[in-house]
Amino acid sequence: MSTNMQRGDQMPPPLDEGYWSALLHEGEFTGSSPEQPEIIEDDSPLDVVDEMQPQPSVQSAAAIEDWHDIEKTMNNDEVIELHVIGYNRGGILVEWRSLHGFVPASQLTDFPATANSTVRRNSLQEMIGKSIKLRVIELNREQNRLILSERAAQVQAGERAGILQRLQPGDSVDGIITNLCDFGAFVDLGGLEGLIHISELSWGRVGHPADILERGQNVHVHVLEIERQAGRIALSMKRLHPDPWATVTERYQVGQVVEGEITNVVDFGAFACIEDGLEGLIHVSELAEGHFLHPRNVVCEGQRVTAHVLSIDSRARRLGLSLRVES
Repeated sequence: MSTNMQRGDQMPPPLDEGYWSALLHEGEFTGSSPEQPEIIEDDSPLDVVDEMQPQPSVQSAAAIEDWHDIEKTMNNDEVIELHVIGYNRGGILVEWRSLHGFVPASQLTDFPATANSTVRRNSLQEMIGKSIKLRVIELNREQNRLILSERAAQVQAGERAGILQRLQPGDSVDGIITNLCDFGAFVDLGGLEGLIHISELSWGRVGHPADILERGQNVHVHVLEIERQAGRIALSMKRLHPDPWATVTERYQVGQVVEGEITNVVDFGAFACIEDGLEGLIHVSELAEGHFLHPRNVVCEGQRVTAHVLSIDSRARRLGLSLRVES
């Protein structure tokens, strides 16, 4: 990808607030509980609002000019080198003249792909005092929000805008997982990020994206939807594979004996996976003969079971199973 951008060409529009909420409000999978983020700096305290919330609106003439200049820098897709002045759990703080900017940890090129909070903290702390090359990827002057990316600075000028224009729904592309949060996974497509919603990760059940993916992992994804004006790219991993429910009646019949693994135990029964993306419910009444206090008294997650098929409803994506011995 080597498309060049002329000065004045329009950059991809910034991602929506939901994206930055995920990054700046503990969206990254750190395994830590929500608490007030600690901001640690090299010398004296900085006037930085926690989690990059809007700062006081009163600005000096110099600050107004600086906002004007940094906006031109973003529109021209320029790379700038800034000094790291501090950090919090979500990333590092940098300085542009009178303005403070934020670089999310997932936008750093060499940030360790680990949930260990001590390793993450040490890595961020070691960056204080260093200078790194960055691109502005989101700017909101009214909210005093300035977000930058080291990853975006690695590509040629105009590359991100080129990606956004070239991609089409239905394309398959390669990318790198940059961030995992409760609702999905973000993928770097070459300086521009797309989102795989948790429902698009697999045809099967996914409790959290971190259960099947990790930061820094290379992935092949399917492009679902592109909103060029909003700069949003919706991606999918499961669409690269056939939907197992579409042909379930061709492979299974009522009364057939199947092998499976218990994936979840609930009050009303247990779910068993009989193939990738295909789970069936063993109702509590079909777990065993006689009386028992809870399904967990009969089965547990990870247990291999032999069951027979009670019912198949491909349209409703439901499969009924039984562990009871047929008489």
